[in-house]
Amino acid sequence: MNILDTAPVDTLLTDDLLRRLDVPGPRYTSYPTADRFVEAFGAEAYRQALRQRAQGAVVGGAQPLSIYVHIPFCEQLCYYCACNKIITKHKSRGAEYLLDLQREIELHAAELGRGQPVSQLHLGGGSPTFLSDEELAQLMAMLRAAFKLQPEAEISIEVDPRTATRERLRNLAAMGFNRVSFGIQDFDPEVQVAVHRVQSFDSVRELVAEARALRFESINADLIYGLPKQTPESFRRTIAQVAELRPTRVAMYAYAHLPQRFKPQRRIDDHALPTAEQRIQMLRAGLAGFVANGYTYIGMDHFALPGDALAIAKRQGRLHRNFQGYTTQPDCDLVSLGVSAIGRIGATYSQNAKTLPEYHDALAQGNFPIVRGLALTRDDLIRRAVIMALMCQGRVEFESIELAHLVKMREVFAPELEQLQPLQALGLVELGEREIQVTATGWFFVRAVAMVFDRHLQADRVRERFSRII
Repeated sequence: MNILDTAPVDTLLTDDLLRRLDVPGPRYTSYPTADRFVEAFGAEAYRQALRQRAQGAVVGGAQPLSIYVHIPFCEQLCYYCACNKIITKHKSRGAEYLLDLQREIELHAAELGRGQPVSQLHLGGGSPTFLSDEELAQLMAMLRAAFKLQPEAEISIEVDPRTATRERLRNLAAMGFNRVSFGIQDFDPEVQVAVHRVQSFDSVRELVAEARALRFESINADLIYGLPKQTPESFRRTIAQVAELRPTRVAMYAYAHLPQRFKPQRRIDDHALPTAEQRIQMLRAGLAGFVANGYTYIGMDHFALPGDALAIAKRQGRLHRNFQGYTTQPDCDLVSLGVSAIGRIGATYSQNAKTLPEYHDALAQGNFPIVRGLALTRDDLIRRAVIMALMCQGRVEFESIELAHLVKMREVFAPELEQLQPLQALGLVELGEREIQVTATGWFFVRAVAMVFDRHLQADRVRERFSRII
């Protein structure tokens, strides 16, 4: 059942709760989080993780992979952006980048063997559609030559509506893409000018209609609240327009204004940003608006129509989470390709070089471009299991953790269970003898619940590098 069916949003999200819990915190697309990666984990450690996977596949059969490809190029700068991107109009850079991706793909094929099954492929950025249709087709051919995309694989791509056309969507469908994500952010003209991302509602409506006609299995729309010039009233209009488009999924992110970390954000006028109270009103408007239009609240920032695979997975308790956010894919290894891409192999995380020269130089020398990463400890693995259970199912059953990791929850996590008491008093969790249950209200603040079990975060208390929970 949709947790919002039990009470109105305004009842669940009181002003007192929103004020108390409007604090920075990780999004937990991984645990430990990427800020904990170390340079001591490099290319050789990554190679060893790949070899261990390959050896395990020989014994027990290869489990399907997930693949992420980062395309860093954009033709125009969006002022709010915190992604790793390169602004350029020189299309020749795409062809050069494909040569490096080919080298990186071949390095993986050499360690894993060709034909590894792949159940999920995602192209992100930047703007993947910076590449021409011919270049995208070349990239897909390279991937198919090294890996085996399963017939039911989720194959998705992020599309910039400003540069996409109906013909381009038809070409993407012909290449095998079955999921598409449109970066909308906001439809208000003043907001679009303020963030340097102008696109009309009519143009996006045409693209969504074409994607639906082409029978893409999932059509996602990305929104951001908290942008300059936004008001609760203008954002309600955007919500209504997106609901009219009827995408199968909606991601509604809170804008994190961190100009000290992200240089493009320095072009945003701080005085044009909405107040904390206005942000709360926008959040409420989004939650109430999409639920009223028939969407299931998946968790954190995500909504999906009831028939979408993500909503079905939520109802059936099969929701998972990886570096791309909520997913239907089970806990699987993630091979990430491209500059700055973050991946996971076994009990390790890794990240590629963040600059093109460093990325290119490593590959030119025949090395993986890994510059940092992490080998998870036993404690990390136990805490990851607890945090992901909270983030995905909203429930931790002690027995399942104890059997999988040979620990006693009440002994190992005695301090954390004590720290949950105030959250229980606020009505966010229910603590039983053998389980932790996130409440309907707590689901909106599930990051705050998960943070209690984050040993690294509790140790240093330095949280300014994270976005705010609300």
